[in-house]
Amino acid sequence: MLVGLTGGIASGKSTLARMLAELGAQVVDADALAREVLEPGTPGLAAVVDRFGTGVLDAAGSLDRAALAGVVFSDEAARRDLEGIVHPAVGARFAAVVAAAATGTVLVHDVPLLVENGLAPRYDLVVVADAPADVRLERAVARGLSREQAAARIAAQASDADRRAVADVLVDTDVDVVTTRDAVAELWRTHVLPLVADRGR
Repeated sequence: MLVGLTGGIASGKSTLARMLAELGAQVVDADALAREVLEPGTPGLAAVVDRFGTGVLDAAGSLDRAALAGVVFSDEAARRDLEGIVHPAVGARFAAVVAAAATGTVLVHDVPLLVENGLAPRYDLVVVADAPADVRLERAVARGLSREQAAARIAAQASDADRRAVADVLVDTDVDVVTTRDAVAELWRTHVLPLVADRGR
């Protein structure tokens, strides 16, 4: 079965992914796939350079993610162009992972832009990591972004209301880790396992 896991920047999504993995899920990180499709020598990186210029490369010829982020998070058209390059390639990689998964595997697709790209219908279950925007902003700043960078990334993503609208399960991550772990265990027991059982019939 396919579980879509999403949430805004610094929402605690990665924490939920780790907890689901501990319960037996296979987690596929969309950001990791996005890095793979933009490695040196890939068609993806060539397309990015063609669109944005060599200023998004570092001295070694690899993608300078900070430079690219500085362009796309302040320019909606540029962001859309980047998504048009990256998302099809990531989708193809993910499809290959799904095809290779053993029967009965719970695949959790950790994907930040699930809502923005209208991906919710692809999943058997959509889980949203939920924390207030002000909390997420402070977490992002604590991770090294400037307040302006964090605010720009939050503004560029779907609204909390839009994410909640597609959620089958909303997990409050503005709580302590024990409470979060309990919520994930409950999600696994009441939503994931019944769906797996239904598919096995």
